[in-house]
Amino acid sequence: MACSCSVPVSKTPAPGFRKALWLALWVNLAMFLIEGVASLQSGSVSLLADAIDFFGDSVNYILSLTLLSMGMIWRGYAALFKGLTMALFGAAVWARGLWTLQTGTTPEAITMGSVGLLALVANVSVALALFRFRSGDADMRPVWLCSRNDAIGNIAVIIAAAGVFGTGSAWPDLIVAGMMGALAITAGISVVRHARADIVTARSVAPATTSKPSA
Repeated sequence: MACSCSVPVSKTPAPGFRKALWLALWVNLAMFLIEGVASLQSGSVSLLADAIDFFGDSVNYILSLTLLSMGMIWRGYAALFKGLTMALFGAAVWARGLWTLQTGTTPEAITMGSVGLLALVANVSVALALFRFRSGDADMRPVWLCSRNDAIGNIAVIIAAAGVFGTGSAWPDLIVAGMMGALAITAGISVVRHARADIVTARSVAPATTSKPSA
């Protein structure tokens, strides 16, 4: 997933972005707890991956809210951190999938499907609230990407639940978990590239704004 948005020149967050972030934060924290418990009960790797993703997004939203009033360069560094954590999350999902493959456990499909549907409703609500910020700077862009990717992941979890129910095998769950990991890695790389561009822009603008006119 390549970032298609251009590098902005404004350092001021768009109106309403802070309110949208608070909504995203509380929704993600609630779903992290719900999916975390459900993943342990069902034994689903894709559901566990989604729960961990909810937690990671919550941390990133807290970071974003902290840095909203700061300059573009600091927000760029925060976005750089977010991109790296998104990529690491993807790698962790792959590792968990390999471990489950070795143990040979099969997840419980009904819990997977019902909780996946609840998570989809939650993420679609957050994605709609953040939709108008999708082309913002390196701090706004990853917030939109996280919500969009989470909604796609929820649909995949529901499909995996149907596959597990129909086949009695863990493979649908493992395949979806692997896809979610790949999605996180590619999105993380996209965010890192966009953040680096914003940092370079902020550094080039800073000397011009801080220099004093000659006498």
